[in-house]
Amino acid sequence: MPRMQRTPVAVIGAGTMGAGIAQVAARAGHEVWLVDADDQAVAAAVESIARRFVRLVEKGSMPRAEQRQASARVHPGGRDPGRLPPVSLAIEAVAESLEVKHAVLGALGRSQPPETILASNTSSLDITRMAQPVPHPERVVGLHFFNPVPLMPLVEVVTGALSDPGVIDAAAALMADWGKTAVRCASTPGFIVNRVARPFYGEGQRMVQAGLVDPATLDAALRGAGFAMGPMELTDLIGQDVNLAVGASVWEQTGRDPRYEPTAYQRELVATGRLGRKTGRGVFRYDSAGQAVDADPDPELVGSIVGGPTVRDPVARTLAMLVNEAADVAHRGVANPDDIDTAMVLGAAYPRGPFAWRERLGAERVHRILAELDHACPTGRYRASPGLHV
Repeated sequence: MPRMQRTPVAVIGAGTMGAGIAQVAARAGHEVWLVDADDQAVAAAVESIARRFVRLVEKGSMPRAEQRQASARVHPGGRDPGRLPPVSLAIEAVAESLEVKHAVLGALGRSQPPETILASNTSSLDITRMAQPVPHPERVVGLHFFNPVPLMPLVEVVTGALSDPGVIDAAAALMADWGKTAVRCASTPGFIVNRVARPFYGEGQRMVQAGLVDPATLDAALRGAGFAMGPMELTDLIGQDVNLAVGASVWEQTGRDPRYEPTAYQRELVATGRLGRKTGRGVFRYDSAGQAVDADPDPELVGSIVGGPTVRDPVARTLAMLVNEAADVAHRGVANPDDIDTAMVLGAAYPRGPFAWRERLGAERVHRILAELDHACPTGRYRASPGLHV
């Protein structure tokens, strides 16, 4: 189909995520309607998208003619999603609240034709619950993009219990057409990335909380294992409050499973306003340029703890827990191993996926590490998944 004949798309929510989704859709050839309760937010997003297209031209990544056409495809859609013209796909990127999302999807469901796909960009909420009050709930899916949307290649295509398989296929095919890598998963707490990644943050925080290692040395040990950032600097970048909210959501939705319980360490950071780079202080302190000023690791300590006793080895603990969590997600039928590995490499920038790590470490070694940790801390957090040896 020629690019200019592509069907129209609506994006509800003109914040960072919504604007990024609108930019990708417009560049893929769709007329895009951008809706937000704040008219100024829509105007700012339209202007921001146009500037980004200009920068792509300046970098030589986009022809001038394409830039003009893509910018012209982004239209202000007003404040009310229920007054949009018919579209083929409507994606909500509003506040992470089931009540707010119900209101948006309900308005779309009542006003859009039954064949319109209704998608949520939620990072943790249940797609099934989201779809239940919506007319024709079988067309509701999750399309979880990652920030920044134009640069991050991954999209989690999330299937609710009511989702039509044909709708899921169509959504996944469209994401591929937009140049994204689509991985499929069932609607369970955290989906793939936000669930499998919980141990990456939690193990480091627990080690620091217990006084086993300082934050900068912990991060250096994980960088030495191939991770682009350690858990402490990464949560400071994400925002301690944002990371805690996702972790707490997964914990609550899993019946407060000890495997996902947020740490007292991170709760204290948030309670005292130490939210990370955005507040100038989190785990580390930051200067006006956003550079950490107190993040010097101890190289000798890195050398002594990595490969040492399991309880004091951040690499062994983190990798074992990541492998175990991924095995559990696959065992529960949330996603297949290939999609899990793809999601963690593309969505979390891991050096390899958890199943590739399992192949490298061996399931028996992972099991031994978990057994040692469980003996030291018999809370249920370190129980081995039944899927670990599959």
